[in-house]
Amino acid sequence: MIVGAGHAGLAMSRCLAERSIDHVLLERGEIANSWRTERWDSLRLLTPNWQSRLPGFRYDGDDPDGYRTLPEVIDFLGSYARAISAPVETHTTVTSVRGDGTGYLVRTDRGEWRCRTVVLASGACNIARLPDFAARVPPSVAMLTAQSYRNPGQVADGGVMVVGASSSGTQIAQELQRSGRQVTLSVGEHIRAPRVYRGKDLEWWMDAAGVLDERYDEVDDIRRARRVPSLQLAGTPDRTTLDLNALLDRGVRLVGRLAGITEDGKAQFAGSLRNMCALSDLKMARLLDLIDEWARDNGLDATVGPPERPPPTRVEDNPPLGLDLAGGAIRTIIWASGYRPDYSWLEPPVLDRWGHVRHDGGVADHPGLYLMGMQFLRRRKSALIDGAGDDARDLSDHLAAYLRQGSIR
Repeated sequence: MIVGAGHAGLAMSRCLAERSIDHVLLERGEIANSWRTERWDSLRLLTPNWQSRLPGFRYDGDDPDGYRTLPEVIDFLGSYARAISAPVETHTTVTSVRGDGTGYLVRTDRGEWRCRTVVLASGACNIARLPDFAARVPPSVAMLTAQSYRNPGQVADGGVMVVGASSSGTQIAQELQRSGRQVTLSVGEHIRAPRVYRGKDLEWWMDAAGVLDERYDEVDDIRRARRVPSLQLAGTPDRTTLDLNALLDRGVRLVGRLAGITEDGKAQFAGSLRNMCALSDLKMARLLDLIDEWARDNGLDATVGPPERPPPTRVEDNPPLGLDLAGGAIRTIIWASGYRPDYSWLEPPVLDRWGHVRHDGGVADHPGLYLMGMQFLRRRKSALIDGAGDDARDLSDHLAAYLRQGSIR
């Protein structure tokens, strides 16, 4: 049984079919449901088209260096499901998964299934993560999340505060600033990155240099690695870099991490903006140093552009530490502060105190239970469309051995 028919669940389906393992995918909506219902209208993939590689399927169009629009992503995954004849049961919501001694009992709003194994491929971005103090936002200020935001037409005229400066937050901030609203961006931990480096897409470098293939058992602190925010990348047709300097050039105001909101509606920002930006610049420089070293060692220096470094992130001398949300300057807050998975229907005792499944590279801490599509599951690229295939091959091998032997850890 596979729960979820996004790219991760479909990749696992293909790999199980190759091993002649009977299975079914249960999907609460349509195929690629999250892409259909939980993304903003102008979203494009952060990875180039050539990087959409799934088991037995890949991009074959005439724009390999472009970035898919939202409808194109939905169509790509639908085409994949048809190409592999994925056994998907759509509009089937899982209400509980429980162990029954010999396997699992899966209850849904359309009946029950019994199975030896379950693959959790329902995604990491089910519930927007908001701090407790979000409850203190004054009623005069509307709130959306990156999950519920669709376009500027949803947003009242006036100031907007976007909380979070990873890929979602920066893209939404740019779109709203361009729409004529004054945007204030609350900046926490983030990773700055150039869209194009030395004449090639950054994803090309990370793929070629093996950065994306780094394994979960090769890093010193995998818990920390799994919490690293997404790169500040945007998949625009002109391949421009979207970082804080670019947003400043467009008039976006930067403040520090939103640390709290008082009972009378005053936002409090951490005084660490300069340090956060300096750390992000340092991380970017380390990545580009690694790329330069790989290019030199592999004889590419003469065939690509010269090494270069973007100027440091600009930070004003005294960024504001507070803002009166009830004063009218901010009409809307958009929370782009991350997500968490929803396993409220999962009964085996495998969740840690943060609500995440305890696992070892996707093999959950319960016999016959597997995980797919999560950040750095087995490789740094695990959450990407391009990463699902390798993870599915590994985990379907483990699952097949489990079925043959009855138990393997």
